Amino acid sequence: MFTGIIEAVGTVAAIEMKGGDMRLYIRTGALDLADVKLGDSIATNGVCLTAVELPGDGFWADVSRETLAHSRFEQLQTGERVNLEKAMMPQSRFGGHIVTGHVDAVGEVVKRSDDARSIRFSIKMPASIQRYVAAKGSITVDGVSLTVNALDGDCFELNIVPHTAHETIIDRYAAGTQVHLEVDLIARYLERLLGHVPAQPAQSESGGLSMETLAQAGFLRR
Repeated sequence: MFTGIIEAVGTVAAIEMKGGDMRLYIRTGALDLADVKLGDSIATNGVCLTAVELPGDGFWADVSRETLAHSRFEQLQTGERVNLEKAMMPQSRFGGHIVTGHVDAVGEVVKRSDDARSIRFSIKMPASIQRYVAAKGSITVDGVSLTVNALDGDCFELNIVPHTAHETIIDRYAAGTQVHLEVDLIARYLERLLGHVPAQPAQSESGGLSMETLAQAGFLRR
């Protein structure tokens, strides 16, 4: 489990293709590895990777075909910078939102513009995740916990403050950059729960959820 608050920016030091999947060596830069053990998880551009070797200045991780199929890791290049976050500890301050490190889709930056000292981005998302993304809701972009400013068709808009831009790889985004997207975990579970509501659930006059719908889904006591 992660929070989406990036702790350091690392570098892809080596890429090895092995038996149809991948092995990565990430140099972790300023990330403190003193409390990291073999088998611990480190989110790398939002992807939960397991440390299988700890040579001192970074970690090796195996990347499965499943992960390659849902990420842009096959396009990684040595020297590329990546966002890093260690798994959350029980006593950690929860500064972002619940992040699992399981990428849902790959999005694409379609527009970048300056807004005073901030940067505004428009990111295109695939149809498979659009129903989970809401204005003023949370989304994870390359492992960074962010707030959706607005929705515009198949795109969502972000406002990135200077600190976030400087402490992550977001400052290097440009039109055409591909990014890992993870939707809010609560939205996914809510859909799953409501999917088990009996047929023809009651809805409000506007066509949305009603108190009866929530009660049928078990969210309210009758």
